[in-house]
Amino acid sequence: MATATKTQARRSASQTGAAGEAKRRAVRSGALKAQQEGDGAKKVGAKAQAEHRVLNGAAKAHAGADGATKPARAKGNGAIDGAVPMMSTLPEAAVSGDGMHPPSAAARGSEPEVVRPDYWDKACADLVKRDRILKKLIPKFGPVHLMSSDDPFVTLARSVVGQQISTAAAQALWQRVEAACPKLVPQQFLKLGHEKLAACGLSKRKTEYILDLAQHFVSGALHVGKWTTMDDEDVIAELTAIRGIGRWTAEMFLIFNLARPNVLPLDDLGLIQAISVNYFSGEPVTRSEAREVAANWEPWRTVATWYMWRSLEPS
Repeated sequence: MATATKTQARRSASQTGAAGEAKRRAVRSGALKAQQEGDGAKKVGAKAQAEHRVLNGAAKAHAGADGATKPARAKGNGAIDGAVPMMSTLPEAAVSGDGMHPPSAAARGSEPEVVRPDYWDKACADLVKRDRILKKLIPKFGPVHLMSSDDPFVTLARSVVGQQISTAAAQALWQRVEAACPKLVPQQFLKLGHEKLAACGLSKRKTEYILDLAQHFVSGALHVGKWTTMDDEDVIAELTAIRGIGRWTAEMFLIFNLARPNVLPLDDLGLIQAISVNYFSGEPVTRSEAREVAANWEPWRTVATWYMWRSLEPS
């Protein structure tokens, strides 16, 4: 009887142990699944965030879907360096546009005139030889055009209009500005004044920024005709003296309007995200680490940055 009781107890304990082990396995399985789902959600979120950065709001900062924007950065002169729907949107905009928003020519239904930088092929060949990541990315995405036909004033005015709003909203707002000011020249903007620009849907601050931009062009305070020969930092210094234009927007202007070959926009969230994904297995990256990676891209940091942006596109 005692033996039977012990046998039954062992069976019960064995069943209890088996049940406990099964339960523990189920818990571990559930936890693993939850972790995998969580990791997947993080990856999807990171991918969505990087997919869309746009310039004028200079990128694909960027950012997530159309409504995502680059965090505003307040400047001492009261300007806010804008939002980017990254590649914000950037990739698509980079192919034919000012990189910040689709070119105004496209908005009017005509094909924008684009120019392929003469240094692009040489830069790509050089980067493929020296960088293991770009050796894979460049053949994958191929050639690109960076310049649009928009003149400097239009490019910068669009950047101001697009700050802190989605790409779609910026496009709709710019179309209203075009309707009110068909010539899109500084003098006409000044003639319209605050009231008519505000009637287009511009905020009081953006209206002030655009009028200040127009005044800088009209007064001759900007050396627009010399920008193509001036150093990058000198151009940035002139642009950031204008209300509403920050360093990020100025760097995007250098890339997408002046087609400078060696710009490294470290304030661009899309670039930092791409360096993290491609060089650090997704680990957070500091500006110092990003700068160290980019040292190997000299003197073609613009080209490398463009391919970093492209790498964030859905495969």
